[in-house]
Amino acid sequence: MAANLHIEQSSRIAGALIAPPVATRPLIQLDHIHKTYSMGDVEVHALRGISLTINEGEFVAIMGTSGSGKSTTMNIIGCLDRPTRGTYILDGQDVSEMSKDERADIRCQKIGFVFQGFNLLARTSALENVELPMLYAGLDSSERHRRAREALASVGLAGMEQNHPNQLSGGQQQRVAVARALVNNPALILADEPTGNLDSRTSVEVMEVFQRLNRERGITLVLVTHEHDIAQYADRVVVFKDGRIKKDYLVENRRDAAEELLSMPEIVDDEEE
Repeated sequence: MAANLHIEQSSRIAGALIAPPVATRPLIQLDHIHKTYSMGDVEVHALRGISLTINEGEFVAIMGTSGSGKSTTMNIIGCLDRPTRGTYILDGQDVSEMSKDERADIRCQKIGFVFQGFNLLARTSALENVELPMLYAGLDSSERHRRAREALASVGLAGMEQNHPNQLSGGQQQRVAVARALVNNPALILADEPTGNLDSRTSVEVMEVFQRLNRERGITLVLVTHEHDIAQYADRVVVFKDGRIKKDYLVENRRDAAEELLSMPEIVDDEEE
């Protein structure tokens, strides 16, 4: 009762109750973005003036068929490419005119990537794979070990630090990739078809990790997928078609991965080769 009274009193301004503030700070701001590729004498218009704002802490799924512009948008958001025209503001910085080296610095500081193919080094342990971004950032070995172990524990892989990729299931490899994306405390995680190589249950396990990181740590997530079912784990879906945004809507009755896992059968890996 006392705690409730304290909350009520702290929410009063001039005697009136107000709702608690909701964080709406834009993290990603794309303003009239165009991207044109030259293919010999032919110009391909991959993006035709898209504008999109994603706020800090959102979980957004980007969908669209091949050639719709979703991958080009992902590359621009991830500072892997820059627009032909238009402005891109990432976490308050205009990155649309930055050089290749400047964009590389921004990627290291602010963005974590998760790919469909995991992109793990086969001959190194899970711990060493997770440490890679910190090597580029120049952290000392003790700090790298500490942060890598914490990141692996946060995705449910405590005790598997010394396992190599061939000793891990597909879902575990993708969890290592998620841990690697986390270690530099990015403002944003970009996941490109992260469940594309996974079975149904393992896909749900990976989405549970994403939902938990978004909910508990407030990490902004942008997920590119062609699977409508996977997009339903996000809070918001943006659909691309012909280089433009066709739809942008909030997900009703969002799927809860943790709840679904309770009723799904465990999968036993066949280790006989």
